[in-house]
Amino acid sequence: MSPGMPNGRDDEEIRCVLVTGGAGYLGSSIVPLLLDDGYDVIVYDIFKWGISPLQSVANNPNLTIINGDILDEKRVAEVVKKADAIIHLAAIVGYPACSKDPELAKTINIQGTKNVVKAMEPGKKLVYASTGSCYGIVTGICTEEIPISPITLYGETKAEGEKVAIAAGGVALRLATVFGVSPRLRLDLLVNDLTSKALSMRTFDLYEGGFRRTFLHVRDAARAFVFSLQHYKAMSGKPFNVGDESMNMTKLQVAKLIENNVEGCSITESNSGSDADKRDYAVSYERIRNLGYKAHISMEEGIAELLKIIPNLRADEIPRCKNV
Repeated sequence: MSPGMPNGRDDEEIRCVLVTGGAGYLGSSIVPLLLDDGYDVIVYDIFKWGISPLQSVANNPNLTIINGDILDEKRVAEVVKKADAIIHLAAIVGYPACSKDPELAKTINIQGTKNVVKAMEPGKKLVYASTGSCYGIVTGICTEEIPISPITLYGETKAEGEKVAIAAGGVALRLATVFGVSPRLRLDLLVNDLTSKALSMRTFDLYEGGFRRTFLHVRDAARAFVFSLQHYKAMSGKPFNVGDESMNMTKLQVAKLIENNVEGCSITESNSGSDADKRDYAVSYERIRNLGYKAHISMEEGIAELLKIIPNLRADEIPRCKNV
């Protein structure tokens, strides 16, 4: 059982888990947890960013790796049949990447999800990677009961995918903004990006620093997917916010935590500039916490990890595209 997992698991029928996008930022943190818990794991990915994130688990006999496209409906159907449960991560993630190629984002994020669901036979279980970006601009505290109204193409496509997943009885995890070190590192995520800028620029302006965001370390996000498989009966057919109220923070609060840990760094708030992502909200995580899930890794711990890794990246290790 993974660390921090309570008793009361109901995953006895799950032997094989398919992880679409399993070599990505989040998937490469989920796959080792699944293997450690004794599941057979199939990773289905196009490996756009390479296969190196899975090298550490390549020797596990319970791991199968398939190079395949989520838009290949026939291939998706073949691989879904092999699994008892699907963790569906394959997507264009984030509003900058979705804005770069809107049609591709719509196709992958919506049609890709439909391909997975269409291939599911009765009894198959599905955990879908949704996002807090589904909420849009909200007054007050976001709970799963309030209507979602996404304001970015990314949020819109993930909200559509969420509807498809929930209609199929799946679990939708509305993740907070993820941060931290993963086998497939990303530097475009807000905390990771600010940490990288603090190290490389030392001094820079932060616009709209008062906007509130909510955060979650990538390893805690990974644990939430395993938790969902192991508590599927209680979670099936519902969305769940995943994060921790202690990390409902403004952009400036995060920046100051980074500033305090980087010598010679000075981050000031600017009155010019505009954030295309207009979310400004706090989120409640009571629904999933009541089932026994809790995030464990603090913002300070995640920043400390990043500060160990980012300064020592070789040029060929830096993510090739900051928007994907």
